Amino acid sequence: MGAGNKAVRYYRTMTRVPPPRPEYLKFLSPYGPGITGLALATRALVLEEAPGADELIYDAYNAVATGFSFTGRPSDSFIHIAVYARWVNLGFNRGSQLEDPQRVLQGGGRWIRHIRISSPADLERPVVRALVRAAVAGAERPDPASRPGGTRGNSVVRAVYAKRRRPTSA
Repeated sequence: MGAGNKAVRYYRTMTRVPPPRPEYLKFLSPYGPGITGLALATRALVLEEAPGADELIYDAYNAVATGFSFTGRPSDSFIHIAVYARWVNLGFNRGSQLEDPQRVLQGGGRWIRHIRISSPADLERPVVRALVRAAVAGAERPDPASRPGGTRGNSVVRAVYAKRRRPTSA
């Protein structure tokens, strides 16, 4: 997991967000340092704009996926990250409702849209951060009385699938 450790060191020096769970890094390890770095950088961008969001991690069949929710409920996730062999998708769970004058959002479903992140330069585009901010602004928020102080910003492994399809060489 040398590449994962290197990515975490970079991640810690470049952002002010909590480090990823060790399990998350383990789930990402088959993808190699390039995709792992993109996944961590995408995660950092989301958490910079959504401090206090819960991170819901899934080691699923064909991707490592992470949903972000202020309530802790998967159904209230406003953004998700899906890690694939050659790219990372930054998904917007209510993407069809976001204004997208530059037409960067991909997908034709009823709700979800995404941006394919293939290089660090993709994350540096101002439109990406603007869309993340818009998704955060429209996110479902819990009643402040229902969540005592200190229970925000949890990182939880929600599911690990027994069968997985992963890259054979990273």
